[in-house]
Formats: sequence, C-alpha cells, structure tokens
Amino acid sequence: MSYSKGKQKLKLKLRAFDHRVLDQAVTEIVGVLVRTGAKMSGPVPLPTKITRFTVNRSTHVDKESREQFEIRDHARLLVVEEPSPQIIEALSRKYLPSSVDAVIKIEEA
Repeated sequence: MSYSKGKQKLKLKLRAFDHRVLDQAVTEIVGVLVRTGAKMSGPVPLPTKITRFTVNRSTHVDKESREQFEIRDHARLLVVEEPSPQIIEALSRKYLPSSVDAVIKIEEA
C-alpha cells in the first residue's frame, strides 16, 4: 500500500469595509509572497456584500421620515500552493491594519 503525500493549499481570505485599505494590505501580502518565492494565485476579488438598514428619524411624529444606511463588505482571496514553513512564518510576522480581517485556512488537496 502506498501513501501519497497530499498537496496543501493555504487560503487567505481578507475582508474590510474600505476597499482602499484592503487593496493596500493585499499588495503588501503579495509582495511578501513574491519575495519568499511562493506559488500563488490571486488576489481574487470576491463579491461585495451590501447590508442596508432603514431607520425612522422620529419615532412619534413623522413615521414616514426615514434614513437609510448601508455597509459594504469587500473581500479578496489569495491561494498559496504548497506553502513552506518560511512562507507561513513570513505571513505571521506581517502587520495588517486593524480594519482588515484575515481568515487563514490550510486545506489538503
């Protein structure tokens, strides 16, 4: 019986409300990955999630007077093929702004 070593993929999903800050963070991460010689694909822009809220301006007098707000959640996906420990260490040392949320998953292919 032979065991084949499965290929690993490192998936980075970055999310933020401001697309400019997100793109800047992605550019810095891609720079780190290029310097370490990682084989990667992306960044892939994922669909923007838009959440809308409608709020009454006055609770008693004008029921038809309302304000509308929306939150846009921008996301990017980076996939690193066969990540080495050096790549993972370089990514863990990378500083991200507090407004950027990063989710890292390692999957067996």
